[in-house]
Amino acid sequence: MKRFLAMSYACLFVVLAIAQTQPNTYVEILCFHGKQRCITCKAVEKYTKEVVSKDFAELVKKGKVRLREVDISTEEGEKIADKYRVSWSSLYVNGWKNGKETRNDMTQVGFQNARNNTTYFKNELKKKINQLLK
Repeated sequence: MKRFLAMSYACLFVVLAIAQTQPNTYVEILCFHGKQRCITCKAVEKYTKEVVSKDFAELVKKGKVRLREVDISTEEGEKIADKYRVSWSSLYVNGWKNGKETRNDMTQVGFQNARNNTTYFKNELKKKINQLLK
């Protein structure tokens, strides 16, 4: 019996150690913008925030969905923009699994639809986030 308990505890510790070393799995939404913003840029940001805060609030609290605004006119923002090869307002929805990033440039969808086809834009954003959470 003692041997069984000892083996059980050893297995438990191994499982816990492996679970703690696994990188986080999450979705990161990056809203890039400059100092000057047009109406469309503001709409993309507004509706992205709305989707994240309303439809993914619980996952935001758990750290599974993260929203970052990146001002490319700042030194820090410029470094991030260089990493993504972004030179102007852009929207990326990226999945992170096992320490690897899957980038999804949703700039075109955002800029074509955020102002005049808001429902479509929001649905596409939700669809992409849900796809990456699987």
